[in-house]
Amino acid sequence: MIKKILIANRGEIAARIIHACKKLHIHTVAIYSEADQDSPYVQLADECYLIGPPHVNESYLNVEKIVEVAKKAELDAIHPGYGFMSENGDFARKCQENGFIFIGPSANIIETMGDKVAARKLMKEAGVPIIPGTENALSNIDEAVSAAEEIGYPIMLKASAGGGGIGMQVVHNDDELIKAFDRNAKRAESFFGDGSMFIEKLLKTARHIEIQVLADQFGHVIHLFERECSIQRRNQKVIEEAPALFLSEQTRLKMGEVAVQATKQIGYTNAGTIEFLVDEQENFYFLEMNTRIQVEHPITEEITGVDIVSEQINIASGGRLTLHQNDIQIDGHAIEVRIYAEDPKTFFPSPGKITKYEEPTGDNIRIESSIREGSNVTPFYDPMISKLIVSGNSRDEAITYLKEALHTYKIDGIKTNIPMLLTVIDHEQFKKGNISTNFVQEYV
Repeated sequence: MIKKILIANRGEIAARIIHACKKLHIHTVAIYSEADQDSPYVQLADECYLIGPPHVNESYLNVEKIVEVAKKAELDAIHPGYGFMSENGDFARKCQENGFIFIGPSANIIETMGDKVAARKLMKEAGVPIIPGTENALSNIDEAVSAAEEIGYPIMLKASAGGGGIGMQVVHNDDELIKAFDRNAKRAESFFGDGSMFIEKLLKTARHIEIQVLADQFGHVIHLFERECSIQRRNQKVIEEAPALFLSEQTRLKMGEVAVQATKQIGYTNAGTIEFLVDEQENFYFLEMNTRIQVEHPITEEITGVDIVSEQINIASGGRLTLHQNDIQIDGHAIEVRIYAEDPKTFFPSPGKITKYEEPTGDNIRIESSIREGSNVTPFYDPMISKLIVSGNSRDEAITYLKEALHTYKIDGIKTNIPMLLTVIDHEQFKKGNISTNFVQEYV
């Protein structure tokens, strides 16, 4: 059994992993940059080490330094959280080469699924429906224009590597594609070290639905049902809920079965998420697979009672899943909103000092935060500073609790997206469940 874990991450996800470890009586090691030395998660850990300057390349992406700290701390395993090193195959491989358990899938799986073109091919072979698009990465604009005309506009131009909406753009004609191709390729190269691009047919009014899977090292795979992640801004999720209101029971079960079968066929282990786009007729198509814990995992935990982080650790330790598919039932409804330090109108980051911080409280409220009163929100990292999760017996009840919680959540000193979140959940179309990935663009 794993006895000591280094969390190769920061902020609220580092705190979340530390809390899971404490329940399992596992010793925790945190790393922090100079910008994060006063961050709450650092004080939660049993040990902590300064990893470097604020910039991520010198701290949280510094593989050699992280491995050096791991050796010094004499630990068993490393948990990457999400972002940063979580989908870096080289890092997973380096952990294993140095005798540390990487809490996630194998390096080879991370690399294959991280290449969206390769992932599409693999999922197609596994019998998963895929969106019409290019079979190979596009090397130049002429190839892109030819492919787009064959597929038919509008299309979605995407970076083969990475995620988070980076390098992604909706394109309606040749002129837009010519302008967008080099710009997005260069941005992808800058962020991911890979400027490869590909094209998919744009599904209008689609929903973004993902299936959470757990897979142990003995071939046992289960799913924890779905999450509705359609409320997005700039191709990044803002509000997630579980279960998805509009899915029929037949489609829900079919999506779960397809996700489990694909997970087995590719030899995946640990926690992962298979993401789909679903059209108005409930046809679903593979989007990507995230080979890590997701930001939105708490809503799945709330409706199933499964501690996903603890399951990750158990699987990495060589343990068997003790749950069977029939054990997993949906209980109630949960919604998560991501609180960003950003201007709610422009979505531009809003760094600064938190002068007042008061969290909403209640039995149905869960907060996962990386800040407190007096914290400095720096411009060095993603502007998400907190997650507010509410649960209720029904979706309507959860929305009521969420509205009350957002009104009592006090964060002063910086701008946040709370006004934008309230606008969304107050909208009649959101209340009715008439949502899609275009919702923010159309109504907010």
